[in-house]
Order: sequence, then structure tokens, then C-alpha cells
Amino acid sequence: MSFSRLRRAAAESVGGLPRQFWWLWIGTLVNRLGAFVATFLALYLTVERGYSASYAGLVGALYGLGGVVSSIGAGVLTDRIGRRPTLLVAQVATAVSVASLGLVTHPVAIAVVAGLVGMATNASRPAVQAMMADIVRPEDRVRAFSLNYWAINLGFAVSSAGAGLIAQYSYHLLFFGEAAMVLATALITFWKLSESRPAAATEREAGAGREADISMWTVLRDKRFMVVVALNLLLATLIQQAFVSLPISMGQHGLDSTDFGTVIAVNGVLIVLLQLPLTRFIEHRDPAKLLIVSALLTGYGFGLNAFAGSSAVLYAFAVVVWTLGEMINSPTQMGLVVRLSPTHGRGRYQGMYTLSWSVASLGAPLLGGTVIDHFGSHTLWAASAIVGTIAALGYGLLLRSMRAEQQDEREGERKESEAGEQPREGEPEPDSGPARSGSAEGAAVSPARD
Repeated sequence: MSFSRLRRAAAESVGGLPRQFWWLWIGTLVNRLGAFVATFLALYLTVERGYSASYAGLVGALYGLGGVVSSIGAGVLTDRIGRRPTLLVAQVATAVSVASLGLVTHPVAIAVVAGLVGMATNASRPAVQAMMADIVRPEDRVRAFSLNYWAINLGFAVSSAGAGLIAQYSYHLLFFGEAAMVLATALITFWKLSESRPAAATEREAGAGREADISMWTVLRDKRFMVVVALNLLLATLIQQAFVSLPISMGQHGLDSTDFGTVIAVNGVLIVLLQLPLTRFIEHRDPAKLLIVSALLTGYGFGLNAFAGSSAVLYAFAVVVWTLGEMINSPTQMGLVVRLSPTHGRGRYQGMYTLSWSVASLGAPLLGGTVIDHFGSHTLWAASAIVGTIAALGYGLLLRSMRAEQQDEREGERKESEAGEQPREGEPEPDSGPARSGSAEGAAVSPARD
């Protein structure tokens, strides 16, 4: 590929996005580059502190529970006090709680602080996603969410490798290093990001009767959006199996931790190398087809593990398949979430969407372990393929109903426009037939362009 084509491809991938988006992106990357503690918390508790595996599992569950709690609260704060203040509070709280976790030694204190770390870490996500939706044009949102997703995975890949080296010298450096990186992110937020919360409801939302002050009950009653949340919960539960059930299954077939580390590394490498060119390929394609394909790839990718046996190569191939599904689904679904979210409810809607990931991270290990213990790993992977198929059917039905509703709305607007052009009793017909016809056409076509 020539240099000019490479430059053009790069411009199409990263060009045209506002400056504030890039500061938000840099903040995400810096934050993830310092995300040491969650990855190595279990090793810290068992190796450094000498606690049991059961206690480490309990602390991990409390960390996940903290994320569940903060998903809703942070979403409300994002709408009420703004995106920027919520980000600053979450980032400072994360830095303080992570540093504290490295200092406390009593088992009860560790468990409590770990829950606070989970709350603080997760609290920034609804604000980041809502701010991104605010500042990026609708036609660029899939690309923007994809770039953000790429930054998350690039930072995670680098931090995971670096954390292993740092932990050889001191686990305390992990805690204090993450606290310092999160504080750096807070400084970026404070100096470079301005508030993006809309000041007033858009004309379309006002015409649809949506109020500026949206409650969580409003979100729960939004059936279409809650279907998206439920479908994401299914796929997120599958993806979380990669970090608990997959190593257990590989271990039962005689593979060791080195094999698992090599296999799961394929996920991060693919995302870093292919996410941007893949986004250019899918950016302007039918989201319904993309979501259906992504669900099938994710479900059947995990289903392939049933045939892997003791072959690390086959496990790696399965990772390739479900990673492609993950890469297609993440930016496409985020675009759908923004599309279904009213402007003044973006924080709450993003909070509910984030909740599905938090619930999956909390429940997936329990679910996967139970299925493997009672029915075997083959049953778990076969069920994964079924879950992926159900999710694909769900996306297809949801997006078909949305299209039918949009067509009905456009037809209704066209009929109203035509009725408005009929002369009222006692009024003469307009002189210019072509002008009248052109007006009707414009009224009918305009909603379709939106």
C-alpha cells in the first residue's frame, strides 16, 4: 500500500472529530494505561497477602457489586450535575480509593475498600459515553466509539504487561501507580474538557413530549431500550466467560496458565490491530445486519470451545471468531444506545447500559462455574451458541419493529403535509401547481433525510 493511501486511510479513521473528543480519548488511554489493580487483585490477595482463593473471590465479587451500584447513581449525576463534574468526582474518588486499598491490611477493610474502588472506577463510564454522544456528530459516532474502545484495549494490553513486571518489585507500586495515572486523567478533565450537557431539550424531543428531567423509571419503561440492555447482558455474559470459564475449561483438558495467557492475548492483539480498519468497513453499513452478525460470531465463537479439547490452537481460533463479534458489536451497539437515548436522559440511559456490563461481570463467573461443575464445560459452550442465536433473533426483531415504526411516522407526516395543503372552504386554489407540488415533496422527503 502506498504512502498516500495509508495517509488517506488514517485521515478517514481519525479525521473530522472535535478537539474535545481527542482530549477525552487521551484521558481514556491514560486511565487504562494505569489500570493495574483490577487485573492483579486476586494475585495480590493470595500471593502477597496470603489470603484464600475464596476470600479473593469474595473481594472480586464486592468489586463488581460496587460497579453495579454506581452504574445507576453515576448515570443520574451525569444528567443532574453534568458530565464534567461527575467525571472529576469519579476520577478523584478512584485515585483515593485505589491508594487506600494498597495501604489497608485488615480483611474486612480490604473488602470494603475494594467495593468502593469498584464503585468509583465504574462511575466515570456513563459520563464519558454521554459526553462523547454530546460532542460528536451523529454520522461520526460509530467511529468515535470505536476509537474509544480501541484506546481502552490498547491501554489494557500495555498495562497488563507492565503490571506483571512492576509486581515483581512491589505490589504497592501498582496501587500508587494507578492512583497517579487516574489523577493525571482528572487533570486532563479539569484543564481540557468543558461541560457538554445540553442546556435545553431539542425541538424533536419537545415535540415528542419528552421532559428534560427524566427519571430512572422512565428508562425502565422504555421497552425498546430495555430490550437492547437485555440483549447486551446476554452477550456481555458470554464475553465474561473468557476470563473465568475459559481458563477452567482449558485446565480440565491439561493446558496450563501459559497456554491460557497466549490464547487470551489474541483478543487484545486483534482489537489493537484490526479495530480501526474494521470500523472503516462497517461504519456506513446496515446496523441491523451488523448486530445480528456480531451476536452470531460471539455465540458460535464461544461454542467452538466445545471442539477444542486440549488444542491451544483451536482455542485461539475460537478467540478470533468471538473477538470479531465483539469488535463489530461494541461501536455499533453504542450508536444504537445513543440513538434511543433522549438528549437530557443520556446519562441515565448510559448508566443503565453500563449496568448490564456490571451485572454480567458479577454474575457470569457464578453462572459459568455452576454450569461447568454440574453439567460440564461442553454444555456451557453449547449453551453459548444458543445464547448467541437468541441475541441475533432479538436484534433482528427489535430493529425490524423500529424500521416499521419509522415508516409509519413518515407516512403520517406525509399525510399531514398533504392534508395541510388542501384549500380551506372559501379559499381559492393556489395559482402555482408546480410550487405546491414541490412543497409537498419537500415535506415528505425531509423526515426521510433526518
